[in-house]
Amino acid sequence: MTKPDIRRPAAIDAAWLTAVLQDAGVDAVVKSFEAKNVGTGQIGESVRFRLTYDRDAADAPRSLVGKFPSPDDTSRGTGIMLGNYLREVRFYQQLAPKALVRTPRCWFTDTDATGGEFVLMMEDLSPAEQGDQLKGVSLEQARLVVEQAARLHASFWGDTGLDELSWVQGSKAAPTSAVTPDLVSGLWQGFRVRYAERLKPHWIEVGEAITGRWSQFGEREQGPRTLAHHDFRPDNMMFGTPAGGHPVTVLDWQSFSYAAGATDVAYFLAGALTPDVRRANEAELLALYLAELSRLGVTGYSMDDLRRDYSVGAFQLFLTAFFASMVVVQTPRGDDMFMQMLGSAADHIVDHNALAALS
Repeated sequence: MTKPDIRRPAAIDAAWLTAVLQDAGVDAVVKSFEAKNVGTGQIGESVRFRLTYDRDAADAPRSLVGKFPSPDDTSRGTGIMLGNYLREVRFYQQLAPKALVRTPRCWFTDTDATGGEFVLMMEDLSPAEQGDQLKGVSLEQARLVVEQAARLHASFWGDTGLDELSWVQGSKAAPTSAVTPDLVSGLWQGFRVRYAERLKPHWIEVGEAITGRWSQFGEREQGPRTLAHHDFRPDNMMFGTPAGGHPVTVLDWQSFSYAAGATDVAYFLAGALTPDVRRANEAELLALYLAELSRLGVTGYSMDDLRRDYSVGAFQLFLTAFFASMVVVQTPRGDDMFMQMLGSAADHIVDHNALAALS
């Protein structure tokens, strides 16, 4: 049996897809396929492969979704610099089997030694549909996502073994971050110039505070650590539809970190709900998250602890918005999305007086 190698979409053929399936234990032979790009990823390229078979099997999938390095040089360079490609492959190879959060089945994944080339072949989750940061989510969808956050975080709560993995951001073994104070400051100032006409005064105030006090930002007190997704937003999730699909599945494991889990909760609720809906339902959603953590065995973490960690969680959303906008290929939808993320994060930060944590 031939083991599949690492290749880009244009080089994929029926024999390679057959090798992917047979390596995963499916005794089938692919005859032909159709390939079509899906999604609007900023760092990677995703392609759906619809399969027909010479020899079928009961457990052979009708389609697969593959993820590959971005064809855009700027975006691909960012993925390599930040270790995103390597991190996602390692997640599926080593961490996904332990994670209680719903993730796609991984049929095959591998990366080269540099982390610059990779392939990830996943379950096709359709008829579930990708979320949309610009449209946000319903309150019921938010409840489902908060439960999934708790399931992820409970899986790795206080897991010091993560500190030994060099590809986990925030771990003791991780190399010195490429994200330096000068880099952050330069990207923020460039962001201010590029989007000057779209920025509100309190957004600028928050950005100046975070980038001007970067050392305090990195040294601030964090709560109990776990595996945090760190880009926990609708675009990185698939939601069930009336036609079917899992209620919610979490994708895009390129940015995870050993950090406070409440960061994911704030990141999602700040960005995926309108400020008015978030404010009106925040207490209920935090109680749901804490109850699910408790049900899964997490102890010694109170609502006061959660509110403390949650109050500063939107810093990560704000940082991602301006940082990513300046290091990936610029698109009209990307511009709108990053503005929405930044503004929502700033509103959350102001609501919770989070800048006081940097003083």
